[in-house]
Amino acid sequence: MRVALRRAAHQIHDARPLVFQDPLAVQILGSELQQELLRTPDGYRRPFSAALRAWIVVRARLAEDTLQAGVRELEARQYLVLGAGLDTFACRNPYPALRVFEVDHPATQAWKLQMLEAADVAPLPSAGFVAVDFERDSLRERLLAAGFDERARTVTAWLGVVPYLTRSAFHATLRVLSGFAAGSRVVFDYSQPRSALPWVEQQMQDSLGARVAAAGEPFQLFFTPFELARELESFSLAVEEDLDAAALGERFLAGRRDALELKGRAGRICVATTRGRAGLAGDLDEGQSVAGETRIAKVGDG
Repeated sequence: MRVALRRAAHQIHDARPLVFQDPLAVQILGSELQQELLRTPDGYRRPFSAALRAWIVVRARLAEDTLQAGVRELEARQYLVLGAGLDTFACRNPYPALRVFEVDHPATQAWKLQMLEAADVAPLPSAGFVAVDFERDSLRERLLAAGFDERARTVTAWLGVVPYLTRSAFHATLRVLSGFAAGSRVVFDYSQPRSALPWVEQQMQDSLGARVAAAGEPFQLFFTPFELARELESFSLAVEEDLDAAALGERFLAGRRDALELKGRAGRICVATTRGRAGLAGDLDEGQSVAGETRIAKVGDG
């Protein structure tokens, strides 16, 4: 909900042109939360709030830009959203030949569908909602049962998830993604370890880490860009782009006249490409699915 609120706040309070245009971001919230957004514009201009909002809209923009390129250049026919939360793409998909698969925990997905119905927002016929209880279900089997084509090029958005995973859960998900058709892409954000940051950013990371831990979802997984590339390579995935705040800011925020700004070295966004193997190889084993994939549904935010 907080991520959805920030996407909606961007539509209302930030300067034009918007970084990320989502015509349903405000509508999905319902009238009460819409009024809250309108009542508190000054709060959204505070540096921390603006920086967090900038991060959320930039990563959403990069994911959908990657999808656009995949559809046009690679003839990608599927968009997989892991931990979709209140992401609205399934209701505004502009690509006639593209199927959208949203994966989330059954309770989270039921709540999201209720929000859509209450807001009078209808998913398009191209959308498939794949409810997965990772303690009991196989991600591969649930995707295939929903009509997912393991031979088709796919773009995957995996946003707001990786820092909360165990390493085994991260590997389990890569094992599934690496089985997609050659040329498939995945977009995900990750954090660098404390030791790679200057002192001030270490303190900021400590403060944020304490808050999310208190909420029951601690940060667990960190990579340097070199470490991440090596991990991906072991799963037949190659880094296409690995962008820090400066590169993201130059691409998406240059010349803006509002408070949106990205700072620091901690957060990065990676776009990786699969070299392809036959089928959805090496699905999650039982221990890995219990240990980590549940967090995709709990923490993922689209």
